[in-house]
Amino acid sequence: MAAGPERPVAEAHRQDRDQPPSENGFMPLEQTQAPRLLPRIDASVLPSLGRFGKHQKQLVVLTWIPALFIGFSQFSDYFLLAQPNGTCVHPLVNGSNWTLGSLKLPVTATNGGSGTPMPHHLRGNGTPDVVGDSGGMRCGCTEWKLELQTGLSQNVVTKWNLVCDWAWKVHIAKFSLLVGSIFGYLVMGVMADWFGRHPVLIVSVLFMLVFGLSVAFSFNVTMFSTLRFFEGFGLAGLTLSLYLLRIELCLPGWRFSMTMVASFLMVGGQLVMPGVAALCRDWPARDDWQVLQIVIICPFVLMLPYIWIFPESLRWLLATQHYRRSKAMMLRIARMNQVDMTTQPSAVLAELECELHKKPKRTCIVKMTSTRNLWKNIVVLCVNSLTGYGIHHCFARSMMDPEAPVSAMFHADYYTMAGIAVATCLALCPAVACMGRRGGLLTFMIVTALASLLQLGLLNLIGKYSLRHDAVLRDTLNRKFSVAFSIIGMFSSHAVSTLSIFFCAEITPTVIRGGGLGLVLASAGFGMLTAPIMELHNQKGYFLHHMIFAACTLLCIICLLLLPEPRNQPLPESLADGENYTRQPLLTHRPGEQHLLLTKPGERDSYSRVHDTPLHLTATGGATAAVATALAAVPTSYAYTTGGEQIIHSTVVNGVGVSS
Repeated sequence: MAAGPERPVAEAHRQDRDQPPSENGFMPLEQTQAPRLLPRIDASVLPSLGRFGKHQKQLVVLTWIPALFIGFSQFSDYFLLAQPNGTCVHPLVNGSNWTLGSLKLPVTATNGGSGTPMPHHLRGNGTPDVVGDSGGMRCGCTEWKLELQTGLSQNVVTKWNLVCDWAWKVHIAKFSLLVGSIFGYLVMGVMADWFGRHPVLIVSVLFMLVFGLSVAFSFNVTMFSTLRFFEGFGLAGLTLSLYLLRIELCLPGWRFSMTMVASFLMVGGQLVMPGVAALCRDWPARDDWQVLQIVIICPFVLMLPYIWIFPESLRWLLATQHYRRSKAMMLRIARMNQVDMTTQPSAVLAELECELHKKPKRTCIVKMTSTRNLWKNIVVLCVNSLTGYGIHHCFARSMMDPEAPVSAMFHADYYTMAGIAVATCLALCPAVACMGRRGGLLTFMIVTALASLLQLGLLNLIGKYSLRHDAVLRDTLNRKFSVAFSIIGMFSSHAVSTLSIFFCAEITPTVIRGGGLGLVLASAGFGMLTAPIMELHNQKGYFLHHMIFAACTLLCIICLLLLPEPRNQPLPESLADGENYTRQPLLTHRPGEQHLLLTKPGERDSYSRVHDTPLHLTATGGATAAVATALAAVPTSYAYTTGGEQIIHSTVVNGVGVSS
């Protein structure tokens, strides 16, 4: 009878002797399971398939080629909707019949269609006057002679005489492409998470070919604007899907460089676009703007073979548990990278075989609202993207000379923006390499805020206090400082916008990366939409517009400190990965400090499993903790008193202390 209670104690003692000694006197509550390999795509899956091998590099090159054509389409408005120089052939004599218009071009009138053209505007009383501010111009003409100075001999404005009372239709046509792009980013982003990147890519190419070519055969401006909306929708889906595929093909060390190559090609399309327009000038068979539209869209025919060449994203297949398709994809990638999976058995494939019975699991961007950190990061990047593109127009407007001719203003605007875009891409590479994603974004945002505040405040101070008596010198200094600050602001704001989009693609989990990236790109579209809105209102409220975006830059500087640093980090795959992707402390701790509250990444799972511990082990663990705490309270001098003798490791089983 007495031996009964001693037997469990002896068996427990024997089991404790067989187990390895625990750390700090604490017994492990349960055995640690081996980490899964399939969710660790950057660390386990891709290395077993040849890392960033030949197959992945070929696919990345295929994502670069359309970037040049996308650059053509994004900047086609500068030629299709450019403002011409106008000559009034038959002006109205009765001033009461003249109507208000928003014509923004130098107008000349001829005497009955013959003789030397002469400037023709109106004073406030309705009588002719010299050329003045075109924003408040009254237009009275029955026949116009419009001439373009921007590469084409005819465009949409000259085709349908969109001047004076009809000038607002030009701005609607500019809205249509941007609004279509905004809707495309939002809708196609969700579709990319739900159905995959490959279907969105193919549908977008078909949209571009069908509606892009239809734009060239528009018979009025209403049809032109409507078709341009759907063209923008397809352009957004194409841009989004290629960006996702490019990011998800690369390992951490290659992501930024591969993305910047695509940015360079897109800027190259912007630079080459004037030459393409010049080649289409004076086409004999039809209007040259129609030829330009066809030339822009036809290269997308080269993307039709992507239906068979380009595969689905392996990262998306694994993240959404499409394991059967993932197995075939992994074998194909290994074969293309010359990795023999038969002679070198892979633990990844072995684990994949055990998961084939699971059904696919899709996630929508709406799930982001149930997180605590992820939605904040995406909102911060949306505001950054909106502010960067919105204030970019403010700087561009400040740099342009309002008294310059239309053709000179167009060339200065277009080539300055293209040159700044090239300089931005060149500067981003070393800046991000030295300071990281968060440091580079914070630096460029600070420069943007300083350029904006100095342009708004310093110029007024110079004119108010320093040079109040010398008006000519004051205006000259104001103009020079304004141009200098505008160039700096355009440079930094373009960098902020580009880096915000890339930042979002890195910190958003794979299961909702399409929706998250779509939100940031749509925010960028809203920022670009402010330019035609200001033009539609004849730049009224421009100062307030600049003030609002300057205040947003200050808000963004504060919020950027909340973002994590994704450089050399694997892409998050699930919502849990994205939620744990938190910021690191800005200041490093000293080597002697003890980080009691900062747990290692591997210890989070151990603490999260405490609530699953059985009741008897909880009591045992509590007693063990009490014994360990008491032993820890023994002074250090005790070790010297006992001649360095170590305290025996003790455990408690069923309330009885056992030594080992």
